[in-house]
Formats: sequence, structure tokens, C-alpha cells
Amino acid sequence: MPVCRNWQTTATQNRVEKSVWVRVPPPAPCRRGWHIVRGDFFAKVTVHPFCRGSFPNCDRWSWGAVWVSECERIFFANLTRAGAKYDLLRRFYAHGKKELDALKHCKVISFQSTGYNEIDLDYATEKGICVVSILDYCTQETAENAFAMMLSLQRGLPTYHRSVQEKKEWNLYAASHLQRVEGQTMGIVGLGRIGRSVAKKAHGFDMPVIAYDPYIPESVAKEAGVKMVDLDTLLAESDVISIHMNLTADNVHFFNRETFMKCKKRPIIINEGRGAMISEEDLAWALDNGLVRGAGLDMLGSEFPDLENCKLMGRDNVILNPHAGYYSDTSDYLMSKLSMENALLCYEGRYKEAKVVRNGIGL
Repeated sequence: MPVCRNWQTTATQNRVEKSVWVRVPPPAPCRRGWHIVRGDFFAKVTVHPFCRGSFPNCDRWSWGAVWVSECERIFFANLTRAGAKYDLLRRFYAHGKKELDALKHCKVISFQSTGYNEIDLDYATEKGICVVSILDYCTQETAENAFAMMLSLQRGLPTYHRSVQEKKEWNLYAASHLQRVEGQTMGIVGLGRIGRSVAKKAHGFDMPVIAYDPYIPESVAKEAGVKMVDLDTLLAESDVISIHMNLTADNVHFFNRETFMKCKKRPIIINEGRGAMISEEDLAWALDNGLVRGAGLDMLGSEFPDLENCKLMGRDNVILNPHAGYYSDTSDYLMSKLSMENALLCYEGRYKEAKVVRNGIGL
């Protein structure tokens, strides 16, 4: 199989060139589920009929699948056909045993994200599939989004916006009990790249910053001007809690009723980690009982949430984003470029140059 070194990004690509990587994102209803497979000559996408109007000449494309809940049969049929021919898979959303078994010849799965919790990592390793994800491509965007949600909630902007736009009111007191941000304590759970970027921004607003992260050396925190504390201290002392952990089996519903009951200062909760870290039912309970004064969530527990029955909908003190905190033109470019570079490096056996192999294959 020839190795392709050229790539391009477009939202309306009509023609797929020989030996060129092409990223074609689906429309908004299924944006988080798209993926691309690479063959001898083409990167192609099969589009569910629901999405077809957004893709010029989409009938020319095949072998991949845009994931929406209605197209599981089509998805697996195409995935099986792709797995019989192709060696690299770049970013589709579910990687359980059923999906991995459909990929008979797959050697590399390259994630277009820092997180990789969607894959059964042990089973991929058992099958000899290298799993690789990217590192720093959206640190600034994600930290900016966390801070934007925090400031919006602090200043009551969702309430004022609804009052003016929907109720046609011009009411200074539509929002009440607003507090000055200066001097409030920012508590960061997960002091990695994004957490440290949030800390830097918090310092710019004269907020003292504390953090909980058992994996980060004290020296790193000190360099970032952050005081490391235990979890109970962070919960008790924080006016804002910003979550930036990687999702593991140990931190599913890390924030639950018991955790919220330890919050002494009615904090704002910001989540830019993964939705499953927060029990949505328990967060709704904490909001209803005044233990938490607001929440800014970049994602929910499911990437395809049932918004009709979500208890967090319709609240002025809750901001919900469709997992868009990472997104900008710059990060979108880097996401495509870096994930493709990782895929090709691993395909060529240059595993140590990829950033970063997550299951040790080839290292």
C-alpha cells in the first residue's frame, strides 16, 4: 500500500484525489461521529440519507460511515468492508469489541483528540492494533471556553440574554446576587496542559488558584503559581471548580451527591474533561438544593444526549455546549494534521515519533 504524505481539509470536497487524505466533516447533528478510513487510493465517506443534502456529490463516496443512531446496520456493513481492505482508521466514535472485530486488517487507530476513552484499549492491544492520540492541539481553545462559561455564569449573562431576547425586558435586576470575580478561589481538578492554562487566566483575574491532581509533581504546580491541596480541601475552599481530568474507570461520576455535599461555598462547576465524570442527576439535585450555584458543561455523559429528558435543560444557571470547547479553525486544522501524522508514523513503524501511542504497541 502506498503511503500518502499529502493531506487537505475541506467541508465541501466534491472530488477525492488519488493518494490524498481528505477530512469531510458531517453536518451538525452528527458532527462528533465522523471518521475516515484510508485505502490504497481514496479516503471516502458513506453518508446516511438523513445527512445527504449537506454533501455535494456524496454518492461518489463509499467505504466509511458517518455515525448517527439510525444507521448502525449501514455503519457495520461499511466498516466490515473497510476493515477487509484498509490498514489505518482515523477517528470514529465507538471502538468496542464488535467494531474492532470488524476491522480484520487494521494496524493503527489514530484519534483526533487527546482523549481515547472511547476504545476498548485492552482488546485493541490484544489484536495488535496501535492506538495513538494527539497531545497539544486545543489547549487554548478549551481553556478559553472554560473561562468563558465561568465568566458568563458569574455575570448572569444567560439570564440577562433570556430576559432581553425572549421576554423583551430591559431589567437590570433580572439577575441577582452577582459576585465580583476578583478574589474568588479557582479550584482546578486535573492540572495538565489545559488546567494550567486555566490557572494562568485565573491569575489574570486576580483569583487565587488551588488544584487537586495526584499525578502532577509539586514543582509543576509551583511553576504555574498553583497551590496543591487534597480533594476535600479543594471542594471546601473553591468558589469555582474547573474539571480537566482524563476519563478513567476510577473517575466515572467522580462528582456525585457525596462530592457536592462537601462543597462549602456554593461553587460554579465547569467541566471540560468528559461528561461521565459528573452524575447529571446528582448535579441537578445539587443545583436544586443550592449546593452549587451554576454549571458550565462542555459535554454531557452521552455524545448523543436525550435533551428532551435532560434535567439540566432550561436553567439560566446552566450552560450546555455540544462538546465544542475544543473547536476553532486553528484547532480543527491541527487536529487533522497531527492525527494524520501520527497515523502515518505508526503505519511506517516509527512509533516512538508519534505523540502519543497509548497502548505501548511498537514501543
